[in-house]
Amino acid sequence: MASSSRKIILAALLIFFLSQVGIEEVKGAVNRRLLPYIDCGGLCEARCSLHSRPNLCTRACGTCCARCKCVPPGTSGNRELCGTCYTDMTTHGNKTKCP
Repeated sequence: MASSSRKIILAALLIFFLSQVGIEEVKGAVNRRLLPYIDCGGLCEARCSLHSRPNLCTRACGTCCARCKCVPPGTSGNRELCGTCYTDMTTHGNKTKCP
């Protein structure tokens, strides 16, 4: 009788362990989809290619891209397409940070 109760306990522990591993894998998959990889360097260089100060623009764009995970299309404008994170970020002088 003791042998069968040990088997039940071991089976329950094994099921519990395997279910926890499965849950962690699912959580990781969901997080990867919510924050997709974005090539901030390439996108910011394209965005700042026509700017009068491309190095300054690329640096600011890189910061905004890293925080907001978005770079608007084109070389200027379209900032509203990236949402409030991108449009509301300001410098210490209360000027818009993101190009």
